[in-house]
Amino acid sequence: MTVIDISPSVMQFLLAFIVVSPLLGAVAALLPAPPGLKGRNPDQAVLRHGVTVTGAVLIAAIVLAVGFDHDHPATMQATTDISWIPALDVRIHLGIDGISLPLLVLTALLTFLCALYSYFKPPAGPSPKAFVALVLVLESGTLATFAVLDLLLFFLAFEMVLIPMYFLINRWGGDQRQAAAWKFILYTLLGSVVMLLGLLLVGLKSGTFDMVALATDNGRGLTTSVQVIAVLAIGLGLAVKTPMWPLHSWLPDAHTAAPTVGSVLLAGVLLKMGTYGFVRILLPAAPDGMRTFAPYLAAFAVVGIVYGSLACLALARTGAKGDLKRLIAYSSVGHMGFVLLGIATMTPTGVNGALFANIAHGLITGLLFFLVGAVKDRYGTADLDTLAGATGAALYGRAPRLGALLAFAAVASLGLPGLAGFWGEMLTLFGAYSPAEGLSRPAFRTFMAIGAFGTLLTAAYMLIVVRRVCMGEHTLSARTTPDTSAPSALSAPSIPSAPSAAPASDASQAPATPGTPQTPAATTAPAASPTPGTLQAPTTPGAPQAPPAPQLADVQPYEAAAWTPLVALTVLAGLWPAVLLGLTDPAVQKLLSGGKS
Repeated sequence: MTVIDISPSVMQFLLAFIVVSPLLGAVAALLPAPPGLKGRNPDQAVLRHGVTVTGAVLIAAIVLAVGFDHDHPATMQATTDISWIPALDVRIHLGIDGISLPLLVLTALLTFLCALYSYFKPPAGPSPKAFVALVLVLESGTLATFAVLDLLLFFLAFEMVLIPMYFLINRWGGDQRQAAAWKFILYTLLGSVVMLLGLLLVGLKSGTFDMVALATDNGRGLTTSVQVIAVLAIGLGLAVKTPMWPLHSWLPDAHTAAPTVGSVLLAGVLLKMGTYGFVRILLPAAPDGMRTFAPYLAAFAVVGIVYGSLACLALARTGAKGDLKRLIAYSSVGHMGFVLLGIATMTPTGVNGALFANIAHGLITGLLFFLVGAVKDRYGTADLDTLAGATGAALYGRAPRLGALLAFAAVASLGLPGLAGFWGEMLTLFGAYSPAEGLSRPAFRTFMAIGAFGTLLTAAYMLIVVRRVCMGEHTLSARTTPDTSAPSALSAPSIPSAPSAAPASDASQAPATPGTPQTPAATTAPAASPTPGTLQAPTTPGAPQAPPAPQLADVQPYEAAAWTPLVALTVLAGLWPAVLLGLTDPAVQKLLSGGKS
């Protein structure tokens, strides 16, 4: 069934356009703007160019999804197969099925939302020309990774995203950005060198680099020893990008230093390239090798789930001086652990859960990084103790819509039923309960129990973050004393005036960076009548800090435009998971059965 009947040639053109047009747009971004398109200044013109190109790619991706034959999602569609390097049998082979289509649309959506967000709030740093060009090159490489069907083209596309992300972190990032950028590039490049050797081994030993032919052959052309070596080499490169514990240490530094847009793309798109490689290449092409390493992959996955959650709990505790962006980065280590666990089960249930968790993580963590970036812009810091301490940061009282969105993203991330994060984790655990033939059931059920425990830890740290950032700390227990003598407190305002003055002065300095117009007026207001309002407020526990604290700019229209699609899709995927599972399940069944539908 297709929503709109589109001819195969048009589908081919759409897929080629989606892959190539961001690259052409990156070149155009570096050229001078035509006179009629300059707008107020050249910077605005190039940012608008980024929105236009990514918007065109998103429209093409949506049309491609609409024209996709949903009755046959296991069949490669919109295929292009052209000989490129005959001597090596390397071909420009493009195509999509039910596994790659959702990732293609997710990439196009997130990149467009990042371009739209950057148009209204450009990142601090060098000229926007280079920024827009790098984002477009990053988009082209990511889209190509999900669309190509040749091993060497996959490697080229896989590597294409490294340099743009390096410069986005190094030139537009925050503190420690150079060290974080170098750590990112060194880890991923070293992993990629090993992965290239594995890809060459598979291609040369099987006689083809075509991923469709390799999936159909299902490892019959490779000996078990070759498969084991290939899985070890290719898997190491993919595990670094995923990232799998203990190869994850580049991720928290990269996320903490990256600009908001860089963090969204890194978490929402780039991490998916590693897990996609496991599903698209290793599961069908080297099933015996995967079966050998599956228990070890599952063990590393559940260690990553627990480790990431414990790291988040350590950052979230009072006095830890934890960075909120760093906490969300460590949460990604745990969430991607569920994806790896699902892949390691080698069952349709587990792999479908992994693919669903991939998309859910892209939506939810992308939204989280958008929101954390907005909080950091308003306060000038992402330090949890500063946000939740005596500065009166409680978002529910100062920016209620922003606080509500942060709470929504947090509960979606912890896997609340009815939202997208729930289904991927549940299906992954179901897959671990009954793994593929030849895998140890007791071992995988132990992994399932550890993973389930990880979901409890995830709920713990996410709820702590919501309580501290959205509701504020409740450390000033002395406030309860004046409640019993509120009438007489008016004659002795010195006791409560000290705590109420501190939030006003501290908070008035923190939002100075964003330049919100409300702040100057709000900081002068408490001087006129801070005491009466402060003395009457403590009668309601939890609310006393809100009245004296200056108001923050709540969700702006451009922020709402960038975040609403992520919220809507998180709810849609949670309430109607069959939309995504109906695409992935037939393709996964065919992949695991050796190309047989």
